[in-house]
Amino acid sequence: MRPLVSLLFLAFTAHAQFVLQKSPSPASLRGVANIDGRIAWASGTSGTVLRTLDGGGTWQQCAVPDGAEKLDFRAVQAFDAQTAIVMSAGAGDASRLYRTTDGCRTWKLIFTNPDAPGGFFDALYVPQHGEGWLLGDPVKGGFYVAVSRDGGLSWAKVPVPIQSDTEKGGAFAASNQSLAMGVAGPSFGGGGGLLYRGEQDRCPDPIQYNDPNACATHVRFRKMTTEVGGVGASSGIFALAANDKAMVAVGGDYMHPELSARTAAFSVNGGMGWQPAETMPRGYRSTVAYDAATKTWIATGPTGTDVSTDDGRNWKPLLPDAKAGDSAEADRNWNALSLPFVVGPKGRIGRLRDGALNKK
Repeated sequence: MRPLVSLLFLAFTAHAQFVLQKSPSPASLRGVANIDGRIAWASGTSGTVLRTLDGGGTWQQCAVPDGAEKLDFRAVQAFDAQTAIVMSAGAGDASRLYRTTDGCRTWKLIFTNPDAPGGFFDALYVPQHGEGWLLGDPVKGGFYVAVSRDGGLSWAKVPVPIQSDTEKGGAFAASNQSLAMGVAGPSFGGGGGLLYRGEQDRCPDPIQYNDPNACATHVRFRKMTTEVGGVGASSGIFALAANDKAMVAVGGDYMHPELSARTAAFSVNGGMGWQPAETMPRGYRSTVAYDAATKTWIATGPTGTDVSTDDGRNWKPLLPDAKAGDSAEADRNWNALSLPFVVGPKGRIGRLRDGALNKK
């Protein structure tokens, strides 16, 4: 006979939109990368990297890279069951990239923040093919942005606009989504709702950037505002995502996660112009993703999960009317999405229930 506690647990979680999975680690998880619904990777504090090969039925704790026991892996980019890159976020040389090609049994250090003791990596994008991008906090007045054309093994710095004295803070390493690929190229966001849109095939003015070699890169970053977040150091854009026509930015103030003002903005012209959402998510959101099958955007964070079916113009709760057996707790307290997987503090891992977005 099944114990009563187990029956209650199943009833409590049966209808939750995120079904909780068993995690082998108590680490705070902020990186997640889904490959095909069965293979996925996750990463977090204390050099933690996790991997599943069966859709989350079981998660394996990977070997910790040598010297990374105290590092905080805020990002993981995975290519298959054997190969992945993790990015640590930390001051100076605590920002690093490690790579595995043997299913996380061993790791190789491939890149270290070149701006020690300053600098702080925020986000990493490395596709299976094509250019990879790396984002870090401002150093000497400008954000650190680098491009890789060999799968992340080597990096070349790209010039970006110098911040003015009135612009404070950098980007946020909350979910590896302060950097995203749009239709025109990479874009990144940060404090105060500022967004930097990459424009392909434009040559920056060497005088403006005080760099005679500025034309060596084919991307120019144009600065604009999205009105996401307030003016404090704890608020701004925390996550960006794009489809073939729209971009969405979410965030708010992580020190006041219950505040719902200025938590999202959207663009319907590839990031060239931004509008605040008409109906905002119900609090600070650290991560956002687009589900192409249902044409639904989903954003989540510590206070809940919201969805949009009109490219970020209006948001509504994922669970608008909780029914008997629904668990609201399963739909909050998350850090990062890579659909269908979601990760959070204290080793939390979940998987979006099949069909959860079909009628949203």
